[in-house]
Amino acid sequence: QVQVVESGGGLVQAGGSLMLSCRFSGLSFDDSAMAWFRQAPGKAREEIACINWSGSTTYYADSVKGRFIISKDKAKNLLYIRMNSLKPEDTAMYYCAAAPVHYDLPSEDEYTYWGQGTQVTVSS
Repeated sequence: QVQVVESGGGLVQAGGSLMLSCRFSGLSFDDSAMAWFRQAPGKAREEIACINWSGSTTYYADSVKGRFIISKDKAKNLLYIRMNSLKPEDTAMYYCAAAPVHYDLPSEDEYTYWGQGTQVTVSS
């Protein structure tokens, strides 16, 4: 049984940084693409970053490109997203997810395992 636990959200001033972590237990990192999504109040869920099963390919939404960095540590079963130069519009609930696929950019409905969400609030 796969368990997913997120951590690292909080309140930060605009221009600041945060690191979110997601621990996947019972999941093969070699066989899964992983991603971070976010959802702001009244808005649709948005995929903001993805890393493929081997870690060789990453994808970023235009809204975070150049500011956020996704990474994973297979030995620790951890997925990360480092968020720099945060803006008030980055305020949202952030979710990690994993898809048991061996190709790049799975569709959202292929993500089988989800974290519980962690709130990020950026003040102006």
